[in-house]
Amino acid sequence: MNITLNQTDSTNAQLKVVLEEADYAPKVDQQVKEYSKKAQIKGFRPGKVPAGLVKKMYGKSILVEQINKILQEEISKYIRENDVKLLGEPLPEPSQEQIDWDNQKEFEFNYAVGLLPDVNLPLDKSVEGYTIEVDQKTIDEAYENLKRQFGKTTNPEASEQGDFISGELKQVDGEFQSKTLIPTNRVVEGQDQFIGVKEGDVIRFDIRKTFGDDNAALAHVTGLSKDVVADLNGEFEFTVEKINRTEPAELNQELFDKLFGKDEVKTEEEFDAKIRETIKENYEREADNILYRNIIDTLVDNVEVELPTEFFKRWLQVTNEGKLTAEQIEENFDKYTRELKWSMIKNKVVEENELKVSNEEVVNSTKEKMLAQFNMPEVPEELLESMNNYANQYLQQDNGRNYIQEYEQLLAEKVLAKLKEQMTVVEKTVTAEDFRNMSFE
Repeated sequence: MNITLNQTDSTNAQLKVVLEEADYAPKVDQQVKEYSKKAQIKGFRPGKVPAGLVKKMYGKSILVEQINKILQEEISKYIRENDVKLLGEPLPEPSQEQIDWDNQKEFEFNYAVGLLPDVNLPLDKSVEGYTIEVDQKTIDEAYENLKRQFGKTTNPEASEQGDFISGELKQVDGEFQSKTLIPTNRVVEGQDQFIGVKEGDVIRFDIRKTFGDDNAALAHVTGLSKDVVADLNGEFEFTVEKINRTEPAELNQELFDKLFGKDEVKTEEEFDAKIRETIKENYEREADNILYRNIIDTLVDNVEVELPTEFFKRWLQVTNEGKLTAEQIEENFDKYTRELKWSMIKNKVVEENELKVSNEEVVNSTKEKMLAQFNMPEVPEELLESMNNYANQYLQQDNGRNYIQEYEQLLAEKVLAKLKEQMTVVEKTVTAEDFRNMSFE
């Protein structure tokens, strides 16, 4: 067997593999013997089928199968041992001559290869980050939301500001009619009409003026799409059927336990401190996400690297056959190029800093996400074994794809944390309210 890599330019090469009979014949003969033991052919007892007959009947398919297996193993081994940095995988070149599987003894296979150069990380670039000050307004809003979220729903006789009124909405000069729920807080004009109403009352209003010409609000109230409500206007009648009001939850031990686990918080002072801590952690997480996005964009925008462009396009089409057209690849090629550059940057950081993710980290991260999904601060002792089994089953699903995804996510997080240490972060201090109002498109 002979494998050679001939570089045609700075980013492209041709990989040639020459197989002689001695490279594949022993494996083919061994496979023929295995077939002889298992084949069930009329006239022969199981396990007694002559090897010559098996070779005559299945020899060509066995030969093709074994050669493909040898090619895959040996090419991977060559690339690994010679530390060849590839884009994707080698792509087979169309054979100049048709292979004669019946008579050929020596085979030559050629592959196109895209080479990836070493990456110099532009770590001297600075990135913008945010330090969030949690203002009192944000704390007050958090309290209101929590009290409302864990409050009890009542059905009073008459409506007040903040109530939800359910009933039937009907277009006066049209065919539209539907059961709906109107939040009084979404009413912009004529709010007095919706306050103090009782079951059976009928409210007449101009729907577009009432909801401030807001198509999102109109879609919410009518259940129609934004495109349809864009042309919706005129007088509507709403017949009140029920008033829905949420009585704020009390700050007591029951609420404390629901939010943070049994007896983790016992006083309003401890509760307030925990709320502030949680809000701060949430904003810090959001600020980190923005910072990490800035890090990725800054590095990708400034890294200087030559890519095998034409090979990359061909590889995308071959590996996504039936899913991506040449036109779609051209249209989105800038996005694919940015993703490739980030992948190269990430691999460079992993290699230089010897970053790794352990199996324990993958399992623990999965369990943490499951706890968050079920709104559980910790695993009760009686559910610990079940949670471990559930996490392991999830990670093994789809041939371990969930495990790989979790592993890659944790590795990316470590890469970004390392880059945050290595790059200059210019911190900008803003209030939580200002941060919420910022656009990070």
